[in-house]
Amino acid sequence: MSATHAAEFEHVIHTANIWLKAVSEALGTEDRHLANRVLRTWLHTLRDRLTVDAAAHFAAQLPELLRGVYYDGWVPSSAPVKYDREAYVNRFAQEALVSTEAVPRIAPAVTEAVRAHLSPGQLERALDQLPHDVRTVLESAPVPAPAG
Repeated sequence: MSATHAAEFEHVIHTANIWLKAVSEALGTEDRHLANRVLRTWLHTLRDRLTVDAAAHFAAQLPELLRGVYYDGWVPSSAPVKYDREAYVNRFAQEALVSTEAVPRIAPAVTEAVRAHLSPGQLERALDQLPHDVRTVLESAPVPAPAG
């Protein structure tokens, strides 16, 4: 691999790490595996609820490595997957390996971390495609983690 290609690859990894660090900080954890799982889950649950066109438009805004994560396992012929708040929370919890009680704290934290790395208005265009009850899970004020 040439030095130029290695530098480009390092840049892709570096950018993904910046996003993972932002998610880790938003969650108040140093557990990068948790940050990766919840970011992946957040991306997948958003993607699957969007139309194919909206999902592709949102993906175009993502860093290259995260775009691959976003598209991993996608079945466009099934999009959009219709689910309500309860189904969204259950799917998020199952895929991220967190409790359903943690989702109202985790999902908005990831939303804010993602929002900070996208151009103004990009995330809102995607979120506007969601039903209100699902969008409130992603945008509600983060609930502090229980003490202890």
